[in-house]
Amino acid sequence: MLDIDRANEIALDRMMSARPILRTVARAGDVIPGMGERMLLHAGPPITWERASGPMRGAIVGACIFEGWVADAAAAEALVTAGGVTLDPCHHHGAVGPMAGVTSPSMMVYVVENVTHGNKAFSNLNEGYGKVLRYGAYSDEVLARLRWMNDVMAPVLAGALALSDDGLDIRALLAESLHMGDEGHNRNKAGSILYTAKLAPLVVRAAPDAETAAGVLKFLADNALSVLNPVMAACKAMADAGHGVEGSTIMTTMARNGTDLGIRVSGLGDRWFTGPAGQPDGLYFPGFTVADANRDIGDSTITETAGIGAFAMAAAPAIVTFISGTPQDAMNATLEMYEITATEHTAFTIPSLGFRGTPTGVDIRKVVELGITPRINTGIAHKEAGVGQVGAGLTRPPMSV
Repeated sequence: MLDIDRANEIALDRMMSARPILRTVARAGDVIPGMGERMLLHAGPPITWERASGPMRGAIVGACIFEGWVADAAAAEALVTAGGVTLDPCHHHGAVGPMAGVTSPSMMVYVVENVTHGNKAFSNLNEGYGKVLRYGAYSDEVLARLRWMNDVMAPVLAGALALSDDGLDIRALLAESLHMGDEGHNRNKAGSILYTAKLAPLVVRAAPDAETAAGVLKFLADNALSVLNPVMAACKAMADAGHGVEGSTIMTTMARNGTDLGIRVSGLGDRWFTGPAGQPDGLYFPGFTVADANRDIGDSTITETAGIGAFAMAAAPAIVTFISGTPQDAMNATLEMYEITATEHTAFTIPSLGFRGTPTGVDIRKVVELGITPRINTGIAHKEAGVGQVGAGLTRPPMSV
């Protein structure tokens, strides 16, 4: 007879003992397992072009142009609908990507290794806010930025990490940033500062000249989300360590593709359980309203899966200025998540709660019993391809999942 509680203990011990180290930056097609040269990875559960949302379609178009497969949007749509490109979830390949999450073979990605259990995880590079590929934008400006990131910044970061003392410990960085006002998902200001500070002396040594070093450091320092993508890969490495434990009812994946939200459970293999992605409730940039918003999208809910993000909002009261609400709402969000999780994280703690560990390990039994679904912090994409980010807010998965 299966002992579910014991199975959950094993899964959670593996998740929390995982130590994700950022090792390098490398070409996606060379390091991501099973990634073909005519494959695009995307956020969330499986999706087809026909069911894809505007921002997802826009990111797919942009990636096809970036790769040089096509010259324009019409040709990209024709290529994809004719089967000339395979679409597959990032999660099927040990990877994650924010918002649309589209990753193409030539894109450079972060490589994170869980040194405790040996598994690896991957994520693309963060472009910053506004009109960016991950929100479905694919203008010349967007593609030029991507090419600079790929051709100039990525080799410098790879060189910097090679000069580091055995990589960067992302779990330790996260633990520190939670004590500095971050929650690890929508607020990464402290973490990005720590990340840039750790890399800065290495970037100066790795860059071919001072101008290149200055450009890379300015790009990292100007982007309060610089660390989000390595954090996501770290959370993926931690969550995957707890996946595949027979009998476990712990959620090890939660992801959205702009149309559907899907979860996977440790003891239920790689099967997706899906429902409609939610409509975020939040704050909008000037000139935009909820009428402009797409449904929730992105793999970044791997942060909540690992015990941070919306689950750690009590550590980040200032986040409400970005996603709406009050500091008390942030506190209440964390307290509610203790109701549906199986443990408290041993590495991630919240000062305002007496250094209590963050609520970790959503137990689907508790979700069903209490009728409480996981909270999600999220950016909001415009529903039309090419516009970009229009706000940020909160949502939850549907109980139907």
